[in-house]
Amino acid sequence: MATIQKIRSKGALLLLFVGLALFAFIAEEGVRSLSSSRAESHQRIGEVNGKSINIQEFNDLVDEYVSVIKFTSGNDNLNEEQMQSVRDQVWQTYVQNSLMEHEAEELGLTVTDAEMQEIIKNGQNPMLAQTPFRNQQTGAFDVEALNQFLTQYKSIKDQAGQPAEAVEYYTQMYNYWKFIEKNIRQQTLANKYQTLLGKLFIANPVSVQNLFEARNNEKEVLLVALPLSAVKDEVKAEEKELKAKYDEVKNRFRLDNPERDIKYIDVAITASKADRDQINSELLEVAEQLQAEDADYANIVRKSGSTVAYSALPVRRAALPSDIAAQVDSMAASTQKGPFLTAADNTQNIVRLIAKSTLPDSVEVRQIGIGGIDEAAQKTADSIMTALNAGAPFDSIAKKYNQTGEAQWITSAQYENATLDENNLKFINAINTQAVGTTQQVKLGTGIAILRVTDRKNLVEKYQVAIVKRPLDFSNDTFNKTYNDFSQFVASNKTAEEIEANAMKAGYMVQQRKDIGSYEHNIAGLSSTREAFRWIFNKDTKVGEVSEIYTCGNNDHLLVVILTAKNDGKFRTLESVKDYLEDEVIRDKKAALLQEKMEACADIKAAAKLEGAQSDTIRHITFASPVFVPFVGGSEIALSGAVAKTAKGAFAKGVKGNTGVYAFQVLDESKTDAKLDDATKQNLKTQLASQNLRNASRFMQELYEKAGIKDNRYLFY
Repeated sequence: MATIQKIRSKGALLLLFVGLALFAFIAEEGVRSLSSSRAESHQRIGEVNGKSINIQEFNDLVDEYVSVIKFTSGNDNLNEEQMQSVRDQVWQTYVQNSLMEHEAEELGLTVTDAEMQEIIKNGQNPMLAQTPFRNQQTGAFDVEALNQFLTQYKSIKDQAGQPAEAVEYYTQMYNYWKFIEKNIRQQTLANKYQTLLGKLFIANPVSVQNLFEARNNEKEVLLVALPLSAVKDEVKAEEKELKAKYDEVKNRFRLDNPERDIKYIDVAITASKADRDQINSELLEVAEQLQAEDADYANIVRKSGSTVAYSALPVRRAALPSDIAAQVDSMAASTQKGPFLTAADNTQNIVRLIAKSTLPDSVEVRQIGIGGIDEAAQKTADSIMTALNAGAPFDSIAKKYNQTGEAQWITSAQYENATLDENNLKFINAINTQAVGTTQQVKLGTGIAILRVTDRKNLVEKYQVAIVKRPLDFSNDTFNKTYNDFSQFVASNKTAEEIEANAMKAGYMVQQRKDIGSYEHNIAGLSSTREAFRWIFNKDTKVGEVSEIYTCGNNDHLLVVILTAKNDGKFRTLESVKDYLEDEVIRDKKAALLQEKMEACADIKAAAKLEGAQSDTIRHITFASPVFVPFVGGSEIALSGAVAKTAKGAFAKGVKGNTGVYAFQVLDESKTDAKLDDATKQNLKTQLASQNLRNASRFMQELYEKAGIKDNRYLFY
């Protein structure tokens, strides 16, 4: 009781303590939630219609597409430029699909599983033709082949102890199929939406009649043109006129992404004279080593720093680097040239022509493979050779060993630029030197190949060469000196004004780039400028600021950037499109002067007498197509409408076109012999329907502009 009484006496204080504790707990949760929200926002790579995608989700889509590329092309190593292209394609596809799914959801459009099954069963979708599930005879997509694969995949996936290679292959194939299936579903949804949109434009009888008349009602006019170039007075565009024109055509300058203007200095680091002398000295030693009778060409070329690896395989002239190919024609076997400079790729080169030979460009060969190189494998190979030499059919022997033995053409282009191991080299050399109709066995690393050459084509000169192609790279000393000199210049000129004023005297050139979009990948055509890009588009970077020095390219360029303007709005600024606006305003003012001059003309004869006027008779003018004006060398769509509404014998003037101001008198009007029969009506309806679909296909840009798309990829890549 005493304890309870004590708690009661302190009740107010206790409530305060509990209140503070509760507040602290809520505050802690709020901070944690806020931190989590901020962390999540920093991971957003983009947003479409208010729905965001984070970096991990986007990378998953990229990985999916990369897997497809690797599976279908066999290229396991995509360089950075290829990866940039992949990410661009994935982003564009993601945006388009997101726009479409958003619209389809509002309309209730879907692609059901039953529809997908029908599309796959039908087999006519072009994407299905890209799959390996094809009929062996026709080459067309075969749904039975797909079903067979899916059954095999499930069996391999569910059964333990399957070979790892088989599991990996079937998994890759299955993922590829799911990618195709997903894309067919998305494509079908887009087609549904576009078809629905196209049906909103009806090819009614009135439209058909109007189109028929527009094409078949022709007029002949006497045309007088005053080209804009006829205005001799100096015409200038004033600021208020530029502003008015900008407001008039502002939608032409819509921005989908933030843009920046910059000035920059790009310093290319190149080899000094001392670097070049050192490389040349080293290559003189290499040249001497290559001339030795017992020269190990592969080892010498590898140690020389050559960008071209040695191959003992004779190759065609077309497979050699162009500068090397230009040398071998005039060389004899066992001779060499170099070191010599190739300015085009900035390399010092040595070429040793080891041998010349005349070999086939293409060889048709049949083969039977025997696993192993032990005594048993050799005995089997000898038995096969005995049977074949006795006249046994090649394909019959091959079938006994579960092989087809079918003839295959192997061309020089298939292997000349590939990296060949010892076994492949031995195989190629064997078939290239083997006579047609003969059979031989070749021991390879893990087995024996029985080879029969059945045909050969196009005997060509081939060259066995040792090539040393050494880039004229700069040394560390040269890099350090170039960096220190540039760093000292930047440190001494801290502001944009100082850099621009003193760059030329220091041997540097300030360059300019306007309207850089955040969707781009590099600055000044240089690779590895990601950090500079982030600085340029960082919201905290102020106009007039100077960046740090960035090392770019292949670590062979130094870059400093000055931010000169930023635009995060919906339109390009007036200043950035000023040149375009000046041309438009001046064209309008010249046209107005010519219209004023033409205003006093009472008839076509008076118009033809104006200074600078050109005239001609133009026939077969219809409302359906722009009028081609021979003496201005272009088409004027404004004339088509003006002529169409002018009666025979009437005079019209002051028609403003793209390249001049026009007056004309309608001399005659007629109709072609065409008849609006049922066949013509149906043809015109089809054309109008196609036109409607083309118009409907432009809907994507409209959706894009309204979706509030945010593209933050530049922050991550």
